[in-house]
Amino acid sequence: MFVSASCFGLGFLVAAGGVAAHSLALIYFGYGVIGGIGLGLGYISPVSTLIRWFPDRPGLATGLAIMGFGGGAMIGSPLGTKLMAFYKASGHQPIAATWVTMGILYFSFMMFGVFTIRVPQHRWKPAGWAPKATESAMISAHNVAVNTAFGTPQFWLLWIVLCLNVTAGIGILEQASPMIQDLFKGQLSPVAAAGFVGVLSLFNMGGRFFWASTSDFIGRKPTYMIFFIVGAVLYFLLPATGASKLNAVPLFVLIAGLLISMYGGGFATIPAYLKDLFGGYHVSAIHGRLLTAWSTAGIAGPLLVNGILDHYVAQHIPKEQAYPVILHIMAGLLVVGLVANLLVRPVAEKYYVTTTPELTV
Repeated sequence: MFVSASCFGLGFLVAAGGVAAHSLALIYFGYGVIGGIGLGLGYISPVSTLIRWFPDRPGLATGLAIMGFGGGAMIGSPLGTKLMAFYKASGHQPIAATWVTMGILYFSFMMFGVFTIRVPQHRWKPAGWAPKATESAMISAHNVAVNTAFGTPQFWLLWIVLCLNVTAGIGILEQASPMIQDLFKGQLSPVAAAGFVGVLSLFNMGGRFFWASTSDFIGRKPTYMIFFIVGAVLYFLLPATGASKLNAVPLFVLIAGLLISMYGGGFATIPAYLKDLFGGYHVSAIHGRLLTAWSTAGIAGPLLVNGILDHYVAQHIPKEQAYPVILHIMAGLLVVGLVANLLVRPVAEKYYVTTTPELTV
């Protein structure tokens, strides 16, 4: 967490130097590379720590942490806007000064976590709680090392599960504002469309907590089955809300919100899914490797969506006709994710670690 705070704060400072020097490469290196390393470490470390403190409710714990990650934009975005306005009015270079200020603020608040967070003692457990080895075949009482887990079919099936869930979610998030304006032409102002994006952010946050907590009761695999089955149906039906016969803006917002809640829920549930399958020994490292699925989806999703939209624009076809195609493709991706999730089985005994150090949960 200390390395995370240092890299994240330093990334802002280096990027600010890039602004002052008019160097785009330095901005990419600071904010993208150094800051990105800090972001990744800062995302994983609290999640793995909370799993150790809440062995009875890992979904609830990871859902709370990842809900905080998803809600960060609700603080960072308006803070950045206000700081830039303040520095511009005072005659400073607004972007560089804002990044310096935010870098120092983020570092300070993250250091509070560095100095206060602890891991539980070896074999600690909540009072009155005892693990149930027979609770579910999908919850293992054994551990798997990260390099071994990387070679199991379960890891790669979950990689596909997360990648496709995220790719589908980006299909709405990336085009949320223009999509609702194009499908309901003349009915929503840009301000209202921006409000729609804000509503989706709330669904995103709430879904991270709700679905991850729910997975503690119904199981991780059934939770993802809901994501993929219900999600595929909703993606397929979503374009119909903008049809001339229906033309229902509230229904569109509701369906999009449910889809985004499951997108956020997929992020929050995956760490607990990994702990169930691979144990707590290397869960943070395994989670870190699995998050390459998120990175892949972050590239593939926008390329797919923008590629289709660009094709329609180049052919002089109205953009609103492209959205049903995009959303139906997303529904198809979720069907593939459903198959991958159905194929997940308990990890074979040959992959277990026979002895683990005292950090084992």
